[in-house]
Amino acid sequence: MLMHCFSKRVGVVALCLAIASPAIAEPSHGVAMYGEPALPADFTHLPYANPDAPTGGRIVTGEVGSFDSLNPHIRQGSVPWQLRFLAYESLLGRSWDEPFTLYGLLAESVEIGEDNTWVEFTLRDEARFSDGSPVTVEDVIWSYETLGTEGHPRYLGAWGRVESLEAVGERTVRFTLSEPDRELAMIMGYRPILQAAQWEDQDFFESGLDVIPISSAPYVIDDFEAGRFVSLRRNPDYWGADIPFRRGTNVVDEIRMEFFADGTAMTEAFTSGLVTTQRETSAQAWANNYDFPRVQAGEVELAEIPHRRPSGMTGYVMNTRNPLFADWRVREAMIQAFNFEFINQTVNGGVDPRITSPFSNSPLGMEPGAAGGRVAELLTPFESDLLPGAIEGYDLPVSDGSERNRSGIRRAIELMEEAGYSVEEGVMTGPDGPVAFEILLQSGSSENDAITNIYVEALERVGIDVEVTRVDSAQFRERRDVYDFDMIYYRWGLSMSPGNEQRNYWGCEVADQEGGRNLHGGCNPAIEAMIDEMLNAADQDDYLAAVRALDRILISERYTVPFHHNPISRIAYDAELTYPDYIPLYGDWIGWQPDVWWVEAE
Repeated sequence: MLMHCFSKRVGVVALCLAIASPAIAEPSHGVAMYGEPALPADFTHLPYANPDAPTGGRIVTGEVGSFDSLNPHIRQGSVPWQLRFLAYESLLGRSWDEPFTLYGLLAESVEIGEDNTWVEFTLRDEARFSDGSPVTVEDVIWSYETLGTEGHPRYLGAWGRVESLEAVGERTVRFTLSEPDRELAMIMGYRPILQAAQWEDQDFFESGLDVIPISSAPYVIDDFEAGRFVSLRRNPDYWGADIPFRRGTNVVDEIRMEFFADGTAMTEAFTSGLVTTQRETSAQAWANNYDFPRVQAGEVELAEIPHRRPSGMTGYVMNTRNPLFADWRVREAMIQAFNFEFINQTVNGGVDPRITSPFSNSPLGMEPGAAGGRVAELLTPFESDLLPGAIEGYDLPVSDGSERNRSGIRRAIELMEEAGYSVEEGVMTGPDGPVAFEILLQSGSSENDAITNIYVEALERVGIDVEVTRVDSAQFRERRDVYDFDMIYYRWGLSMSPGNEQRNYWGCEVADQEGGRNLHGGCNPAIEAMIDEMLNAADQDDYLAAVRALDRILISERYTVPFHHNPISRIAYDAELTYPDYIPLYGDWIGWQPDVWWVEAE
């Protein structure tokens, strides 16, 4: 099989993308989006896990905000985000050393039909919940039906494309899809499995802190105090400790999540030793604030972990449901007024690069200049639906780095005037009067506050009055979910294997669906078409072209004022914590810390 590869200096890794996609015709230990899984059927452990890691110790993380629910699968309430991954397992588990490959977890095998319209999973006979009861086909069916109809919106889209779900054996379940979709077939193996019996007399949709979930995962919730902490303990009777996918993972005895009112309090807790690990997103803070006594004494280690993940999109999202931001020229004016070079120097010491498109920093990102080859072929039929820059190339503005940013402010005013606004006695004015809007932030981030303060001052020079509203995590989520904002800080994290979830981020169907992630509210047939092309690509070349075309459309739509991104993760941690030398392709990502970390005995 012909392979395209590129190397990366993270451990000893090569990302290889297959040109052909052979159909799976029989049960297998794993499944890849393209080609075959990198690990053979007799693999002993994930390459980035240490099979000899000792058990014991604890890891304490800090979180800004609060929580009022322990159920991460419903829309109601605010939940510690880690519970979704630490307290539940799926039929298949993901390797973060491959773009999109899943290996057997609760299921011992997976089989996808040659036409990609069905998928079967056979459960391991030994799979158990934390109360000792077996994981059954009935649990699988109940979990998918319940999450797909009553659960969080992230589950609804995929479930809507399942034609039927049925038991076809004592331990085998089959999903039949409404249309061929290999990626969707794989996603069916990557949903949490819950114990149906636990919810027989409980209201799943309204559950909060009253129900502690029964787990099939290595950890169970041991203790918690509403809004303050959650403690998970490693289950000594965990059924899957020695299966290949789990060997050498989840060996820390306690994972404790401490919650703080703001980032300052959380950092103080780390420097004093209450919290044992902290990720630092500010390059400037990393350079200036990590020489405290515990670092000097060797009690705290500092690590920079590289990755090749897409940058995603982080910044101020403009809500096009607001008529002000429905005009792309206004959105471009907001981008022109954002003085990235000055802000980056002030906040990050100029170290972190800017996000240039959602898939930048990865092989999936658009190439500079005009679209060519297959990308141009995909975009040309939709030329009338595309904004300037999609085909010919779009670059974010670059300022001279000074605080005034005269060229950016001047261009922003010009664009507002092109959109029908004018400056009257220093005030930007439109048909409905002076232009004013609100930026919605979640309280607790000093970095976001600093960026926002600089940005508001710049918009004042454009003649626009901006009100900044900071709310707690629960209020932020509530307003975000019903799109009650003009401009909001948000981050979309994107993977090396984009697929059906892209509809949830950018698709028309979810634009007005409460709780969705299409925060900007846009609806563009070209975006829908590129997602379709991506999902139905015949080979890796077509898939890559479709993602790059989508990337061009998204950045040229100007939905977001992009911030910086970190091509590395900066982690400070207690010296007794340890991780393997081999770093996976995704670097510091879900499933790395704390999954493959351990505590060294004194």
